[in-house]
Amino acid sequence: MDKFTLAKEDTVLMIIDIQERLSAAMKYGKDVIDNTDTLITISKDLGIPILATEQYPKGLGDTVERLKPNLEKDSVYEKIVFSGYIEQVASALKRLERKKVVIVGMEAHVCVFQTVRDLLSDGYQVFVVADAVCSRIKQNYKIALDLMDAMGAIITSTETVCFDLLKEAGTPLFKKISKLIK
Repeated sequence: MDKFTLAKEDTVLMIIDIQERLSAAMKYGKDVIDNTDTLITISKDLGIPILATEQYPKGLGDTVERLKPNLEKDSVYEKIVFSGYIEQVASALKRLERKKVVIVGMEAHVCVFQTVRDLLSDGYQVFVVADAVCSRIKQNYKIALDLMDAMGAIITSTETVCFDLLKEAGTPLFKKISKLIK
């Protein structure tokens, strides 16, 4: 059952390409940003490391303004390949010595999918937050979730991740995060 359980000392939040120009093209972009913001809040409160990638920021822009101030600059990695599991991210994950990666981001069938595939191939347990990932086309989103599930990723939700991580947190933090979840 450990495969389905998150604990703050084993977990990393990874944000994939939630960028200005890309998110503007997403029908559910606002929902993904809202849910990612909630996961950033809980991660920061619990001391969970956060890594982020930006796909070719010169073309797609930086991470969206709402999320950007909550990210450490040295934990945001620029990439020009689809997978977010680039050398710098792999090194950061090794330094952190955590084997469970919670994934949010855009687009589910390209960058998110390839990142999940590469993390699973390297022995990480991956939790894909279904309501914090999206694609421009609903069919691509559904196909991506099915493929990631078939590969062994745990498909979950923002609320499930939050309450799983909060199981060991104190009452004040629980109340604070409960207000964030809509």
